[in-house]
Amino acid sequence: MITQQFDNHSRTAAGNQRSVGSRGRLGRDERDPADAETLVQMDLATLVRHCATESERFYRGLPHDTCYSYELFRRALVDRDEPAWEQLYLHYSGLVEGWIRRSGAFNSSGESSEYFVVGAFTKFWRAIGAERFTSFPTLASLLQYLQLCATSVVIDSVRAQSWSEMLPEETITSTHGPQTSPDEEAMNRVDRQEFWRFIDSQLNNDTERVVVYCSFVLGLTPRAIYARRSELFESVNDVYNVKRNVLGRLSRNTQLRQLIAL
Repeated sequence: MITQQFDNHSRTAAGNQRSVGSRGRLGRDERDPADAETLVQMDLATLVRHCATESERFYRGLPHDTCYSYELFRRALVDRDEPAWEQLYLHYSGLVEGWIRRSGAFNSSGESSEYFVVGAFTKFWRAIGAERFTSFPTLASLLQYLQLCATSVVIDSVRAQSWSEMLPEETITSTHGPQTSPDEEAMNRVDRQEFWRFIDSQLNNDTERVVVYCSFVLGLTPRAIYARRSELFESVNDVYNVKRNVLGRLSRNTQLRQLIAL
């Protein structure tokens, strides 16, 4: 199956090269490509050197071959080859860190970019194994999913920090010292879709919905919300006031307390 997969990948890349001609950004140039058997048998050090060379060609806008990087992903994710995974991490950690730093939620996270790089790769590793790898037939599709993992770990972290603001205080307090955060324990008892449907029903207008969505889903600060949607507010203080009013109203809401108690 793996051999057939790489045969298909080779034919696709060759077709891309013919279609893009001299531009060469999507596939191979006129250099001799490695066949599937050669890729599988290639020692890791040689494979990594090819990955570095082809990545450099890509960044310089030159024709390049993605099969070496794709093989590195295959070894790491399908074979669960630890040295291959380490090299994959080294090769792409800089790219992942760039994605994380450009995330709108990063500045309000309070964490280092290195922390989220580890989280992104961990999430990626857990999500894609041998049975799912064939769903990602190209290097581009793998990198796109890795980028999604990078963005989501930042947003998830900021959102988790924000649950305590949204929930009544007594529902997230424990005298037994839980191993997980109080916010996570409270939210584990609530169907999240039901929770957000209820929250939405308690909001009075679109301005409140923008503040709640940007604060608790995107993880944006009031200043960032004002910069994004300044047409809704006269100043940053307006954003603070809306957020404070919404949180105060929800913290006193009996139905919300009952929902969490369930």
